[in-house]
Amino acid sequence: MQAWAVETPGPIDSGPLRLGSRPLPVPGPGEIRVRVSVCGVCRTDLHLCEGDLAPRHRGVVPGHEVVGTVDAVGLGAARFALGDRVGIAWLHRSCGRCRFCAAERENLCLEPTFTGWDTDGGYAEHAVVHEDFAYALPPSWSDVDVAPLLCAGIIGYRALRRTELPPGGRLGIYGFGASAHLTAQLALGLGATVHVRTRSPEAATLALELGCHTSGPTEEPVAGGLDGAIVFAPAGEIVPIALEQLDRGGTCAVAGIHLSDIPPLVYARHLFQERTLRSVTANTRADGAELFRLAEELAIRPVTTVYPFGAVDRALSDLAHDRVTGAAVVQVA
Repeated sequence: MQAWAVETPGPIDSGPLRLGSRPLPVPGPGEIRVRVSVCGVCRTDLHLCEGDLAPRHRGVVPGHEVVGTVDAVGLGAARFALGDRVGIAWLHRSCGRCRFCAAERENLCLEPTFTGWDTDGGYAEHAVVHEDFAYALPPSWSDVDVAPLLCAGIIGYRALRRTELPPGGRLGIYGFGASAHLTAQLALGLGATVHVRTRSPEAATLALELGCHTSGPTEEPVAGGLDGAIVFAPAGEIVPIALEQLDRGGTCAVAGIHLSDIPPLVYARHLFQERTLRSVTANTRADGAELFRLAEELAIRPVTTVYPFGAVDRALSDLAHDRVTGAAVVQVA
């Protein structure tokens, strides 16, 4: 099969990702093999290619917003039939034994594996996953539209929950890419007032088109303050800006796996009056199931740009240089 692999991490325009051939994977016990139709493009893939997130092994295949059909099953796998459409997300497997898994907090598992980091992902013609960690996808969604939900949607939803936004609350979103534009739609559908701050004029325009109440440059204050904020941009210098906009008791959630260093915080200005700063590490499968339910109920629709399979490197370059509005999706099959 054909697959894109990270050979030596480096700037995306230097060619760290190479297209080549490798053997067709064989599903093990309890696993299914998926013939990939599409794979969403996530900023985590860019971090992996560029070395911000060190690859777990040489030649790993990125991609963890995978949509396709089951074309082989391993011994004992019975949850899906051949031809079923499924999704593969970032959390590839949790141990099921540690204290976090026992407490239904598998996102904090002590021995997790992740798709496209520990195991080969969806920038390939086939991918393998344990059947318990595959998602049955809503039939009303096209492959292209559903792909971004598998990470951008799920992590955005978890970040929104982490803000503990009150009903009708004021939400600030910093950075407006794939995850943010889905999270904004969720928040709006749940009755929030949404204020977007981004350095991209195109993204700012999209935010208003989606119904957000204001959009503007990152440093622009939000009149009246915020009850919650989510920092999607991987820039630590934005965190103090978001914290300073929080009203008393507000919470800021950082929704990325990689973030540049946060500058020193001034306690009285950024944290006093019970302001809270939180991170988002990974998702649980329950997060995914709830996100898909809400996405159908609220009629969430991703804004997507589709790239051919031979242009995965170009899709990631466009993401790195802020040339993607909404979500990028690679058409594999």
